[in-house]
Amino acid sequence: MRCGTLAWGLAGLLGVSQVHAAVTVYNQIPYGASASSSAAGAGKTANAYADSVQLTAPALPNPLPPTTFDLTLGTNNNSQNGLSIPIPGSFYGFSIEMSVVNQVVGKNASLLQVPFLNLMSLLTVRGGGVHIRVGGNTQETATMVSSLPNGTILAKAEVANDTTQTPALLISPEMMYMMANVSTLVDGVKWYLGIPMNDTSNLRLQIAEVGEQILGDNILGFQVGNEPDLYGGHQFGGRPLDYSTQDYFTEFGTVMTAINNDAQITVKKNIVGPSVTGTWTPEMVFDTGYLTAYASNLGFIAVEKYPNDNCGVEFPSAGDPVKDPQTEFPSYLNHTSGLSIISAFVNGSQTAKNLGLPMLMFETNTASCGGFPGISDSFGSALWALDYGLTMAAADFSGALLHVSGASVYYNPFTAPPTNQSKFHEWTISPIFYSTLVTAETLGPTNTAQVVDLQANSGNIFTPAYAIYENGVPARVALFNFMTDPSGANTYTATIQITGATLASVQVKYLTAPSVAEKTNITWAGQGFGGPFESDGRLQGTEDVQTIQCSNNVCSVPVPAPAFALVFLSDTAFSEVNPAASAIPTFSTTTGKPGAAAATINPSVLATSNGQGGANGQIMLGSTSQSSTSGAGMLAVPWLSAVLAMAFGAAMVGRRMAL
Repeated sequence: MRCGTLAWGLAGLLGVSQVHAAVTVYNQIPYGASASSSAAGAGKTANAYADSVQLTAPALPNPLPPTTFDLTLGTNNNSQNGLSIPIPGSFYGFSIEMSVVNQVVGKNASLLQVPFLNLMSLLTVRGGGVHIRVGGNTQETATMVSSLPNGTILAKAEVANDTTQTPALLISPEMMYMMANVSTLVDGVKWYLGIPMNDTSNLRLQIAEVGEQILGDNILGFQVGNEPDLYGGHQFGGRPLDYSTQDYFTEFGTVMTAINNDAQITVKKNIVGPSVTGTWTPEMVFDTGYLTAYASNLGFIAVEKYPNDNCGVEFPSAGDPVKDPQTEFPSYLNHTSGLSIISAFVNGSQTAKNLGLPMLMFETNTASCGGFPGISDSFGSALWALDYGLTMAAADFSGALLHVSGASVYYNPFTAPPTNQSKFHEWTISPIFYSTLVTAETLGPTNTAQVVDLQANSGNIFTPAYAIYENGVPARVALFNFMTDPSGANTYTATIQITGATLASVQVKYLTAPSVAEKTNITWAGQGFGGPFESDGRLQGTEDVQTIQCSNNVCSVPVPAPAFALVFLSDTAFSEVNPAASAIPTFSTTTGKPGAAAATINPSVLATSNGQGGANGQIMLGSTSQSSTSGAGMLAVPWLSAVLAMAFGAAMVGRRMAL
């Protein structure tokens, strides 16, 4: 991904006008207004979630696909060809840019974003867990310091000396305590952390040292080197334009030697690499001897890929072509998209499979440079991400992380409001988040799901379908209709049967919207998250699950245009991913403005948290892609003080480490 960041100073964070906890400082910006006097790029808004631009659904394809087709599944995984390796229900997670983690997760270990907790809870009860990476471009200049004022978890210093305009990022151990407390409150949330690699002559491994000590088993791995195949083109860290795979091999080895010699990093085989974007293929890196030389360290094989970019709008002076979202929209609305994205990495996934290592799409989303208005925030993006995810799973990828960045980005799955609020239902949950929820239900929590692309409807790209086997038997069928036709003429019917099996009825949940261009009127089995500023992270509405009676063991399932249908082939396949509402941990809050009636941290909940911070803090607004060079700046605004209370009464037990 072509990336850079804003240059933010340290004023207000490191003493250049510190705010006493008893003083309230407001610098509020209305919804939809720019957080900077600089204009956003043409066709963009500084706060993307407030952009009401809606595209037109693409015309129906010509020729139209057949409106009926048959799907016959093998009795078990021995009789069904093409099944993947076992895929975990935590397949879809999130890649949070390190520099905006204080917007998304919380201000510090005591002040967590409750909607974020609710969203993660929805996923863990369905898929068994959520994997989250904190890193990205901003990990490359990150430096761990012992503490920052007022419990602050991060601060951005002057721009680093490289052409990507990447800021030096200061982070404190408080960030890890915050992450640990999230994992305590929402069982199943686990983390990847990024380690800087911008200067291998002066390594900074404190993020790994402190992260391992605080997070323990909740650390999945450490990424060393983010998109190294772009280092040369960006001259990142002063690297030359001809920076090569051999250069990367040598630098990576320097870091591995240091990790292996670091007694404070006890787990050595959990490193994520090579994290290339396709400018280098994985095989180009493997040809250096990478896999053999670093076999004792590599725990994951990772790549990163965005299918498109909106850099022409973000950086008109760079000479990139400006792309029209309406013209680009159809390319997201067919099965070819996912297949094309992973084409450069399929051989790498088979290499990872042979080595017994998980293959990860470590950072992805609809388009780099902030995404496209009207595409990245449309129902079409949800269908696209669902199909893309299942395409990866069928090709033996074990996980994929949707990137989350600042408020000027259109592809964010969820966005917190930037200003002080009097109400709590004010997060914006974007259409693409539904893809993570539905994928968790599609794969389930058993870690035995095997996925196969059924090449449905004679391989028609507008009506793909997948079968999911669990514990060796058919469990679910996933059906897509990428077309938009309100007349109903292009609703199709898939007839499903299992060789030698009895099917009396099936249950079906639908992900629906009036059009692929729709931005807010979206439901998953009748439930949704509302529009902008309307969510606390919990599903709203009454669940609507359809029961379809089968005839002669053949089940006919209609799929509207547009829609996704998840067909449950057994009661077990349904019940394990559809817990009763009472079984889903949820979180509530009370909020108060600083200086108003005191809103305190419940000591029974945050029993061993540090409790620092007071009421004042910093929210960093803006993208971490190149878009932010003219985007939002830093705002000094009051954080919401939150009294976290788990509905089921558990307490937070994150520990403090003496530093």
